Amino acid sequence: MSKKRTRNVENGKKPRRSFTREFKEEAVRMLLDGHSAGSVAERLGLSGTNILYRWKRNFLGGKSGIASDLETRVRELESELRRVEREREILKKALSIFGRDR
Repeated sequence: MSKKRTRNVENGKKPRRSFTREFKEEAVRMLLDGHSAGSVAERLGLSGTNILYRWKRNFLGGKSGIASDLETRVRELESELRRVEREREILKKALSIFGRDR
């Protein structure tokens, strides 16, 4: 049987860091807001981008706060889009009506 090596200061390796759920959610939000994974990792002091992509997959795969926030925002934007499209059609019709009088 082989021994499982653990990271600790005694054998010259850094101890494994743990992050709170809030920290992970904020990191994923930054990623979803359009920041590059590299810049988010650098700002937050993460060792690489893979951890960000793993957190993103975990949060968006399930019904987390981020996933439900995104779904709510998408529904709001779709509703607003339909309203704006209706307004545009009304304005097009008004323009054609008022344009005929000339």
